[in-house]
Amino acid sequence: MPYELSVTRQVCARIPTDEGLFQLCLYHNNQTDKEHLALVMGEIEGQMDVLVRVHSECFTGDVLGSRRCDCGPQLHRAMRLIAEAGHGMIVYLRQEGRGIGLLNKLHAYNLQDEGYDTVDANLRLGHPVDERDYSVAALILQDWGLRSVRLMTNNPDKIESLRQLGVNVAARVPVQADVHADNAHYLRTKVERMRHLLTIP
Repeated sequence: MPYELSVTRQVCARIPTDEGLFQLCLYHNNQTDKEHLALVMGEIEGQMDVLVRVHSECFTGDVLGSRRCDCGPQLHRAMRLIAEAGHGMIVYLRQEGRGIGLLNKLHAYNLQDEGYDTVDANLRLGHPVDERDYSVAALILQDWGLRSVRLMTNNPDKIESLRQLGVNVAARVPVQADVHADNAHYLRTKVERMRHLLTIP
């Protein structure tokens, strides 16, 4: 864990959604002005094998419904799985574009339209393939006292990172999104260059 990083749960409020009734909790951390979130359903405090997704912000996919990625569908799939289970949590981290921010993400989109894949677009902009950090997520999970989680992800690096931060990841739950013309190349790059566990027709 980065030196002296801490998070504070500031407020929670009831959020009824199409998928079910959640509580949305806002967290402040002591090192940046970014506000991270936890979307919680049911009684999870101190529990084992809690269904959890650690989701990094994607304005284009989560809010606008962009078909260039699978972020929005993964988020809502995770909400539905939690609703079916009756309890669980989504940790929503404010680290847009695999950590490079919205400005650089849009530059990367333009490079992708010129023929670069998502990996090479980031590298051409002078960024690592993935700049995300999951330290805040680990602290939020710790704040709820979760003894183990079933992590909804296709990304083995996310599992490894959370385990290194002390999160007991007991199992992986796939979150496969539909593959179509607008995201097929993006998803294939995830599989071939980033080790993501996806099925691409």
